[in-house]
Amino acid sequence: MIRRSFVGLSAAVMLALFGAPSFAAPPPDHEITVAAAADLSSALQEVAANFEKQSGIAVKLSFAASGALTQQIQNGAPFDIFFSADMDYPKQLIAGGQADGATLYRYAVGRLVLWVPKDSALDLDHRGMDVLLDPSVKKISIANPQHAPYGRAAVAALKYYALYEKVGSRLILGENISQAAQFVESGNAQIGFVALAHVVAPAMQGKGKYWVVPAEAYPPLNQGVVLISASKHRQEADAFLEYVKSAEAAVVLKRYGFSLPESKADSK
Repeated sequence: MIRRSFVGLSAAVMLALFGAPSFAAPPPDHEITVAAAADLSSALQEVAANFEKQSGIAVKLSFAASGALTQQIQNGAPFDIFFSADMDYPKQLIAGGQADGATLYRYAVGRLVLWVPKDSALDLDHRGMDVLLDPSVKKISIANPQHAPYGRAAVAALKYYALYEKVGSRLILGENISQAAQFVESGNAQIGFVALAHVVAPAMQGKGKYWVVPAEAYPPLNQGVVLISASKHRQEADAFLEYVKSAEAAVVLKRYGFSLPESKADSK
């Protein structure tokens, strides 16, 4: 009994002198926060998931219109990387000192399509842009041109085909390309201009039909990515950007309908 008490007392003294035994906790997961244009909502999730498996670096994605994300970054939003649907918004951030100009990279070229629900009687294949003049088309959805490059591309295409004055009063504006598609899905619009990447995503399979707007009808949707100057996770952000440039990521982007600029190969 006395021996047990002595052992217990010794343990108490050792605990008081040296503290409780410590076990090294695993370091917190590395994480980067990525701002991305809405047309990337499916493709970039897959790219990021593949990167996470290989690197152990978590990627937190935030999707919105490129212009809206630019304003957030200008106002100090704590993003590490910005994927835009054009090159102009990243250049604005570089000019303002919010992004690192040395990291600007054209990662893909987007495509614009006209999209209708699967049960629509509109004949996209044979009528193309002229289908917008059909009497059944009361509302046409596009992304807001003030914030979304795809919205500006839609306006350019309408003007290219001399249709803007004829159908301009029927346009309804989504905050981004995803919302423009939602308007069509919900029946608030009979047809919409959306990103090819959106309509070929697995979640959209079987929901509608689309027609690819000829590339000459609008300025190229050159899409750029840039690292944010205030990033606190520069090493991890650099690693993700390098992965985006890889052949493995290119396969995913192509599957979602993005074209890869020739300069992509030249930069390797």
